[in-house]
Amino acid sequence: MRLPDDPETPISINIVPMIDVVFAVLAFFIISSLFLTRHEGLPVALPGAQTAEGQPQQRLVVTLDSSGQVFIGDRPYEDNQLLAAVQTLITATEGNLVVIRADASVPHGRVVAVMDQLRTLEGVQLAIATQPHDALAPAP
Repeated sequence: MRLPDDPETPISINIVPMIDVVFAVLAFFIISSLFLTRHEGLPVALPGAQTAEGQPQQRLVVTLDSSGQVFIGDRPYEDNQLLAAVQTLITATEGNLVVIRADASVPHGRVVAVMDQLRTLEGVQLAIATQPHDALAPAP
């Protein structure tokens, strides 16, 4: 007895589901990388430095915008309120590092005046935020 021949179908691998998974993983990494960049406070144009390096997480950031206004986080402070606010926030964060993020267009004297105020607090270490010169180069 002769059995009917089955038509041979070519063997193939359906890659459409695999492409869907690859795009889902790619979208996950793109979106998660957006949350990895640290953005604190107000946008300022930081000056560049050859020796720029990262700082530890336990810190307080004082921002001077282009008009010279002082901010901690996104809240503005007057000069006479700055010391009390920094003292309170430093004891709350259990750190003594204060990073000054001053816009490149802020006059040097204004930055020095804020630094002088902060130096009157006992045990405070000051740092000035910069960015590497590579980050300043415009994209071609």
